[in-house]
Amino acid sequence: MQYLNPYIELCIEESSSIFKGLSQKDKEALIHHHSYAIIKKNQYLFKEGEKPKGLICIASGKVKVFKEGVGGRAQILKMVRPQGFIGYKALFSDNPWSFSAIAIEDIVICIFDKNSFGKILKKNPDLSIKLMKIIIEELGYANTRTVSLTQKHIRGRLAESLLILRDTYGYEADGRTIKVSLSREDIAHLSNMTTSNAIRTLSNLASEGIIEIAGRKISIIESHHLEHINELG
Repeated sequence: MQYLNPYIELCIEESSSIFKGLSQKDKEALIHHHSYAIIKKNQYLFKEGEKPKGLICIASGKVKVFKEGVGGRAQILKMVRPQGFIGYKALFSDNPWSFSAIAIEDIVICIFDKNSFGKILKKNPDLSIKLMKIIIEELGYANTRTVSLTQKHIRGRLAESLLILRDTYGYEADGRTIKVSLSREDIAHLSNMTTSNAIRTLSNLASEGIIEIAGRKISIIESHHLEHINELG
């Protein structure tokens, strides 16, 4: 199949894509009813309160999804990996975005038109089931995170955040450095703590030899120990 650009091909043909099993005709419909955008680091994909335009696929790059809290303090809800999707709500609701998303590095996104995707969804039960499974998994993740962020101690929350980053983005070639660069503030917002507490807890974990820190890069040295801290809460 001829693709208009490599970005749409990544979103449709990547091995874990929900679109992988679609017919050529339906894939062509997706191709002809999408747009793409190049977004620089620290720029918004969208802001809370804006109207969704469709389903967003992160063709390349990494994104943080967050919600503004009391006093403008942000809470990162999730991190999105390359070929990840944002905006299932846009397919079923006319409500505005209830959160915001920012690129944490230069990214490219593809946006699938809501109406066109809806037509494909109606005639593809397998695609509908895949979509339902993803939504259910995300709901389960959100529930689990709510409990963790409200009941775990600071050390347990930060350990969980580092493991989430590891599981989302994987390791670099050395097999221990998490393949993402985040500010201390972002790590704090992911862990529901102040930046000063995040810095202090990271330093403690590093002094214990559980992790290593090099600027914004974090390496997990003792993964079993970090997982144990996470389990203890």
